Amino acid sequence: MTTPKEELFPATSRALLHRIAVAQAQGRAPSLVAAVVRDGRAVWHGARTSVAGEEPDEHVQYRIGSITKTFTAVLVMRLRDEGLLGLEDPLEKYVPGTGAGEATIAELLAHTGGLAAESPGPWWERTPGSLRPELSDVLGEQPLLHPVGRRHHYSNPGYTLLGALVEELRGTSWEDALRREVLEPLGLDRTGVRPRAPHAGGWAVHPWADVLLPEPAEDLGRMAPAGQLWSTTADLARFAAFLARGDERVLSAETVREMRTPAAPAEAADVMSGDTYGLGMQIQRRHGRLLVGHSGSLPGFLANVSISVEDDVAAVVLANCTSGPLVSGIAADLVRIVAEAEPRMPAPWRPLSDVDPSMLELTGQWYWGTYAFALRLTADGLASLEPLSGNGRRSRFRPNGDGTWTGLEGYYAGEPLKAVRRPDGSVSHLDLGSFVFTRQPYEEGAPVPGGVDPEGWRGIG
Repeated sequence: MTTPKEELFPATSRALLHRIAVAQAQGRAPSLVAAVVRDGRAVWHGARTSVAGEEPDEHVQYRIGSITKTFTAVLVMRLRDEGLLGLEDPLEKYVPGTGAGEATIAELLAHTGGLAAESPGPWWERTPGSLRPELSDVLGEQPLLHPVGRRHHYSNPGYTLLGALVEELRGTSWEDALRREVLEPLGLDRTGVRPRAPHAGGWAVHPWADVLLPEPAEDLGRMAPAGQLWSTTADLARFAAFLARGDERVLSAETVREMRTPAAPAEAADVMSGDTYGLGMQIQRRHGRLLVGHSGSLPGFLANVSISVEDDVAAVVLANCTSGPLVSGIAADLVRIVAEAEPRMPAPWRPLSDVDPSMLELTGQWYWGTYAFALRLTADGLASLEPLSGNGRRSRFRPNGDGTWTGLEGYYAGEPLKAVRRPDGSVSHLDLGSFVFTRQPYEEGAPVPGGVDPEGWRGIG
């Protein structure tokens, strides 16, 4: 099934439907629904179900588990952008007495705060939240398992602490803050902490027989900021578009880009698999492309949102079973299918409307030692410095308004770039964080550290 707003080629739509049909059949999911987002809005919805004639549409709610964490992270980043906290502030400054207060806000967002993965006591996802009424019940007597800030260790209690932080600084419940600050502005009216009809029921599928067992749908109480939410493919499609582009009513494009930036040290296995974590967002390399988003699971449900910002394609996959289909892999495949079958059209090239002659003078070829680089001006008002061959250091630079530039990424992130001029006003060289770039390799008369041999370049007889 697809929506009336079908904008994909029929062959692409059939490939998407085939992928989720295989996933639902092989994963033995009672139902599986999916959506694809392109150019900021949903262009395809699909569903497969074990109940003939009752395919769920894009408005049927499923539980989304840890995708809830990304919503909580959005609330925390709003507090940061309003100046109410700093990401490097310790939690103790705002929520004292937890026993985990030395962890910073950023470390909690990135799961590097050293906390345990789960809450002590009975399996919190399958028991009432009333069993854990206080933060101390969630954290236990020894909340820290690892040195703070040293390693990425996924922690559900860490996001309980972030929810408590939101409540402390907003003076209201996490649920109310979420509804007012995120759900309502983005139009996510089918997303909430409790199910509203129509919604799917959660099921466990027997691993060795095609029979089902209903899973309980517990209110998670204090653990809600880590995994409570219910949502739909339509709402999560809009949320994915927001995570890719930002929305000034909630968070700027710059802040959501910050959330998508790696913020956690990777384990050796993560380096091999291409996985890392940002600020409330998972970051993965799949099929040669970078995907950001989050997975989620609770007893009876699986969920994933995956976004390729470069391709401007995102996918949402939801299923109502405890285990079975690998929803992150399905979402990655949906993104790949669209990105490869219907690659993104580049914006038309247009000349710059204006250019500073002094900057135009700096464009072209430069050498750091014997490494050749090119400096270009880009249509977005930035400058780009990149090697002419190979995979060397490269970065974009933003103007500071005083003739200097600041690096935006990679090795040169935050580093100053400036043109150094001779007494007659001509450009002598570029200084990039103390590195000297000259028009010729080891140019005679240039202030190359260590000097240039006066006999110049030579052969060997």
